[in-house]
Formats: sequence, structure tokens, C-alpha cells
Amino acid sequence: MKTGHLLPALIIAAGTLPLSQSALASYGQGDFFTRIGVAKVSPKSDNANVGGADLDVDDSSGFAMTLGYRFLDNWGVELLAAQRFKHDINLDGDKAGSTKHLPPTLTLQYYPLGGTDARVQPYVGGGVNYTRFSSEKLDSGASLDMDDSWGWAAQAGVDLLINDHWAVNAAAWYLDIDSDATIGGATKTTVHIDPIVVMGGISYRF
Repeated sequence: MKTGHLLPALIIAAGTLPLSQSALASYGQGDFFTRIGVAKVSPKSDNANVGGADLDVDDSSGFAMTLGYRFLDNWGVELLAAQRFKHDINLDGDKAGSTKHLPPTLTLQYYPLGGTDARVQPYVGGGVNYTRFSSEKLDSGASLDMDDSWGWAAQAGVDLLINDHWAVNAAAWYLDIDSDATIGGATKTTVHIDPIVVMGGISYRF
């Protein structure tokens, strides 16, 4: 399924779930929560140019989770964590190597319906991303070193509440990821990855 179709599909699917008819506990201040699911990392196109060749970083999917806390009804913080994502690296459309990365991301979130028992709870956020690259390699045998990256992050998501503890969640992040890469110990270029990350799964609040 294409990235752009995942969020609407999850929202539609959640609408078919049987919901408890009892009133929900207020959704807001003091809640600790976790969100667990599958995330797809989709880098932008044309990530760099190396010796006249176009370098592109492929999509990758894997397990991801978040931990968060609502310190006010309308405000919270959330940390995104995940398994290492592996991306193939292409030069002029042909596979040339691969890299792995971890993208922990911390966001400050705003919940416009926080403090209410509304079953649909959207949110937006902004914050900072740190990306650590590892296992970089080129199929040619030349060395590849990619520097870690710090950048800003933006987020949007929604919880579709099932009961006081469980919800279906869909979320998306934009991550500003730029890595200075050194190829063969000499050639240097900046790889602008800047992915959209889409995650679908479940949420549990304590």
C-alpha cells in the first residue's frame, strides 16, 4: 500500500471496530501512553549527486514504538523509537550499496480535543530528530561513511479510542535528515534524505 493511502485506510478500518457505549475517561493530563506498530520510512527523491550519478535511498519498513506523557490536557511529549531501518542505496537506478539507521525523535505535541471524552483525538507536534547511521557499505567494495544527523521534525496523528485504555493510532512524521557522506575515503557529498515516516498500529494509555 502506498504511503499516502495508509492513514486514510487505518481511519476507515478503525471506524468498523465495535466501540464501548460507556463514557470514556477524560483523555488528557497525567496520561502515560505507548503506541506500537509498523512504520514505513520514505525518503525524498534525488538524495544526492556523486560524480554525475544520481544517488537515491530506497524506502524501508519495520517495527516502531513511541512513549509519551501528557503533562497538560492539551500538551504532551512523545519519543519515537524503532528497530534499525535498512535502506538500499541506488546510483542511476542500480543498487550500489546499503545503510542502516536509527531515528529517535522527540516531539512536543498539541491535542486540540484534550481533556474531553471525544473518541477521535487528533494531534500535531514539532521537535528534534537524531539519526545514527551504521553498517554502511558499497557493493563495489569501496568504503562508505555517513555522518550522524541532527534536524527538526514535524508530526501529525490521530487516536481513535476504543475504550479507556486502547485506541487505534495512525501517525506521520517529516524528518529533516542530512548526512555528510565520504566515499572511498575521498569523495564527499551531502545526502538529503528528509523522509516521510508513516506508522499505523495500536495505542495504550495507562
